[in-house]
Amino acid sequence: MTAVTYLEAISQAIREEMRRDESVFLLGEDVGTYGGAFKVSAGFLEEFGPERVIDTPMSETAIIGSAVGAALMGMRPIAEMQYIDFITCGFDQIVNMACKMYWRSGIPLPLVIRGPAGGGTHGGPFHSASPEAWFFHTPGIKVVMPATAYDAKGLLKAAIRDNNPVLYLEHKLLYRLPELREELPSEDYIVPLGKAIIRRHGRHMTMLTYGAMVHQCLKAAEQLATEDGLAVEVVDLRSLTPLDRETIKESVKRTNKVLIVHEDTLTGGVGAELAALLAEELFDYLDGPIMRVAAPDAPYPYAPPLEMAYLPGVERIVAVARQLAAY
Repeated sequence: MTAVTYLEAISQAIREEMRRDESVFLLGEDVGTYGGAFKVSAGFLEEFGPERVIDTPMSETAIIGSAVGAALMGMRPIAEMQYIDFITCGFDQIVNMACKMYWRSGIPLPLVIRGPAGGGTHGGPFHSASPEAWFFHTPGIKVVMPATAYDAKGLLKAAIRDNNPVLYLEHKLLYRLPELREELPSEDYIVPLGKAIIRRHGRHMTMLTYGAMVHQCLKAAEQLATEDGLAVEVVDLRSLTPLDRETIKESVKRTNKVLIVHEDTLTGGVGAELAALLAEELFDYLDGPIMRVAAPDAPYPYAPPLEMAYLPGVERIVAVARQLAAY
């Protein structure tokens, strides 16, 4: 077997599902002619033809609206956002149509909306976004954000097979990272939606995180183990909706301290809901305040030095973890 990148794992998932099920099709800007902005669908047009690999106008409203209609008619569309920032153009179709239709009518709406999210690639405020909290707040859509190549493939295959709308966020900084290359199983597999995974076991503190921040937390945990003798548990949520509350609570019950880390802005982010959940249900288990590391309440900056300061990184995670450990 050949080790594949995070991006290649996503491409494999789509190709395999299109081969497995003729109702699966891909639509988006340049997905056929150029394979998309990041070449996820390179070669798809030649294999599947223009009726299943559809180049659309530059209109996310049209892309998502068409995908919602196709899903209602029994197809399984995968709608690609060239950059996830532009998902806001289709907000009405997602929130007022896709998210409410299955609940209102009971008609399955198997739609996947996917696209590159996050920062770290100097895309600036118009090509870098972390929109997960908007949809985490919205009933009727599932939200996933993989951190590894294995999960990128398995979660996407599960999302395509799901009868609910799923927002699948790909962190573009992870697309071609050499250290994320891994050999994937040759047999068909999925990673179930709604199941977190413990990436590192520990007893002194739990870090709750997802997406690219998983790797920052793992590096921070290693540094804390080496320099401070702290055994930090790192929980990769993988799926924000549904949220694996049991794994979260079991981990915090063992460690009694929790640090939440995400790249999205601090105010109203996923971490706020996690903190409320823990405060309501596990207050008696906590030996310190629930602490958070997140981005400032501002758009992603253009300048690389500003972007590096903006993004949560190992240094900041370690500093806050030490404060929590000393409490």
